[in-house]
Amino acid sequence: MKLASLHQGRDGQLIVVSRDLTQAVHAHDIAPTLQFALDNWDQVEVDLQHLYRNLNDGVAHDVFPFNPHGCASPLPRAYQWADGSAYVNHVELVRKARGAAMPESFWTDPLMYQGMSDGFLGPYQDIQAADEAWGIDFEGEIAVITDDIPMGTRTEQLHDHIKLLMLVNDVSLRNLIPNELGKGFGFFQSKPASAFSPVAITPDELNDSWHDFKVHHRLTVHLNDELFGQPHAGTDMTFNFAELVQHIAKSRHVGAGTIIGSGTVSNLDRTSGSCCLAERRMLETIENGIPVTPFMKFGDTVKIEMFDDDGRSIFGAIEQKVVKYTNVYDKQDLEHHKPV
Repeated sequence: MKLASLHQGRDGQLIVVSRDLTQAVHAHDIAPTLQFALDNWDQVEVDLQHLYRNLNDGVAHDVFPFNPHGCASPLPRAYQWADGSAYVNHVELVRKARGAAMPESFWTDPLMYQGMSDGFLGPYQDIQAADEAWGIDFEGEIAVITDDIPMGTRTEQLHDHIKLLMLVNDVSLRNLIPNELGKGFGFFQSKPASAFSPVAITPDELNDSWHDFKVHHRLTVHLNDELFGQPHAGTDMTFNFAELVQHIAKSRHVGAGTIIGSGTVSNLDRTSGSCCLAERRMLETIENGIPVTPFMKFGDTVKIEMFDDDGRSIFGAIEQKVVKYTNVYDKQDLEHHKPV
C-alpha cells in the first residue's frame, strides 16, 4: 500500500496512491489524515488495502492524477521524530577526519537524537536558511513509522509494529554542530526541519527487498542534477530498524506515528558515493588534509530517490532548493519604512 498527504491544514489530507505513482484517490471516508489511520490502524487497514487494490485494478471511483508537488510529507507533523546513526562507518569517518578515536560502544549501542517534528518540509518545499555560513547540508536516509509500542519491546516482537517506510532529507547545519555538541547537550539549532518522500509505503511493497528489517535497494542522490552518490541501503547498516526501534523503546512507550530514521546511508565501498556533503568532505580531509567540496549555497538543489530493480521510483522523489530566509518581522519593518 502507498499513502500520501495532500497539503491541507496542519496534518494534510490522506490519499491512496497507485503502485506506479501515477494516480490517486481520496481516503477521507476511511481516514482523514495519516495520523488518524495510524491511531486506528486495526480498524482502517483493511479498508485502505481494499481501496488500494481497486485503484491498481482500475475500478476505484473519483481517481485523479497523482501530483507529488502537491504533497506534504506523509506525516506533515509527528508526535515524535527520532533519528539514529545506523551506518557506523559514517560515524567513524566523522571522528577520523578530526583525529578522534571512536569508542567501541558505538558498534553495539546506537546513537540517536530527537529532532523537531512540529512541522516537516514537504518533498518539494524549499530549504530556508538565513546564512550560507551555517554549513547547509543534506542527508539521504530511510525512515520507518510505527504504531503503539510498549516499553521494553524486543527486536523479535517488532515485525508488526513497523507500519510504513519513507525516504528522508535530514537537513543539517554543519557549522552550528560543533558549538552545540561542545555544550554536551546534543543537537538543536543545527537540526532544522527535515523533509520526507511524497509517499510512504507498507513494507510488503518492497517484496524480497525488505528483509532483516533493512531496505535492500540503493539510495540515489543528485546535487544540482549531477549524481552525488547511490550507496546500497542494505549494505553496511550496523543497526537494523528493529534494533533502532528497540533502542527508543528501552525506557518509554512509543506512540503511534513515531518516525525513526536510519541516519545517513553510507557504504564502506567509496565508489558508491555519499548521501551527504559532510561525508565527502571527511574523505577529502582524510586523503588530502583539507575538504574541497563546499556546503550548499543559495540556489543549489538536492534530489533524493530510490528505485526498484526495474528502475521505477518507489517513494517518489524529495527535490529541494536552498533559499535565503528573511525574517517575517524584518519584512514588515522594511515595508513600514518604505518611502511613500
